[in-house]
Amino acid sequence: MGTLWHPFSDMGVVERDGEFVIARGEGACVFDADGNRYLDATAGLWFTNVGHGRAELADAAAEQMRAIAAYSTFGDYVTPTTVALADRLAGIAPVPGSKIFLTSGGSDSIETAAKLARRYWVEAGKPEKTVVIGRQKAYHGMHYAGTALGGMPGNTQGYGVLVPDTATVAWDDVEDLRATIERLGPEHVAAFFCEPVMGAGGVYPPPPDYLAGVRKLCTELDVLFVADEVVTGYGRIGGSWFASTRFGLEPDMVATAKGLTSGYVPMGAVLVSPKVAEPFFRPDAGVWLRHGYTYSGHATAAAVALANLAIIEREGLLDEATRLESTLAAVLSPLADHDRVAEVRCGTGALAAVQLVEVGEAMALAKTLRRFGVATRAVGVGGIQISPALVMTDAQVGELGERIAAALDV
Repeated sequence: MGTLWHPFSDMGVVERDGEFVIARGEGACVFDADGNRYLDATAGLWFTNVGHGRAELADAAAEQMRAIAAYSTFGDYVTPTTVALADRLAGIAPVPGSKIFLTSGGSDSIETAAKLARRYWVEAGKPEKTVVIGRQKAYHGMHYAGTALGGMPGNTQGYGVLVPDTATVAWDDVEDLRATIERLGPEHVAAFFCEPVMGAGGVYPPPPDYLAGVRKLCTELDVLFVADEVVTGYGRIGGSWFASTRFGLEPDMVATAKGLTSGYVPMGAVLVSPKVAEPFFRPDAGVWLRHGYTYSGHATAAAVALANLAIIEREGLLDEATRLESTLAAVLSPLADHDRVAEVRCGTGALAAVQLVEVGEAMALAKTLRRFGVATRAVGVGGIQISPALVMTDAQVGELGERIAAALDV
């Protein structure tokens, strides 16, 4: 009997069939305990933007640990590395002048943004603005606020009422958001949470004009716009550090994690616009945000993040993601002609999904793909996730497409 309780798993099946042990990674590939090589189609879990096995990141962690591994950032405490990371993130944030709240991961970042949205309106003299809105198919992490905001019913079942004053709207309809805000009353709505490209819900790129439409609506109705870029941030969207920049969204807050450190250590960040930060940074205002985490601004994580961002910039991985956007579309789109495939969703960043006709076959296909040297997983309802490291070559993408096609024929 195993002792590890795996997240998002049927542990009875894991106990019956055993674990799939990944022992090593190199670039866009991983290797199991027996030395078998797999194309890593998911970059771990959307996060290994710079690829596996980067000694530079291990060296950055070791160097920082030898100085001081971590220290609290509560009150006025800080380490030089943490300050350097905040400055670096402020320099690439979609909204100039943003403040940086550091967390331990994506779920922390969403929880922070949700609490901060409500607290902002208290400081703005409108404490009745408490409702936070998410979309169908959305995934916003697994803390209480993120689970309540998510639009995947299976993730909320069995937990009772999670967070009051939450609402869900259609994932692709600006007017449904308008109708919901007007029904609730704009005076009661704090924020709208939006993934520029929906990730765990199935890799759904934004419909034409959708992002511009919801952003304009939030401005019009005085609702904070929160971009969930836990998946799309730090280059995965292609051409820009953030999807918010690519699409000109100027969000009030951006929740991030994953690609910040390429998953080498856990870390997240919320990029807070000057508008939202101002009440808390006003001199002598006496305003405390009584929120934070033991590892907010963890010095070793900050050192790895800085080294990771340096790799992304030095190796031009923002442009490499644009290359992958095109190559993935060219290689994977023909799979839509297969009898087992309903559609292939791609064309926005280094992200894609192969949607099966029979949605119940996705988990079995993900396991079958291992026999063909591909490590991936089921995503959304009946999809296969494709989100490789930004260092995956065009030749490897071609290999990936061939192997998926072969597995579909089994």
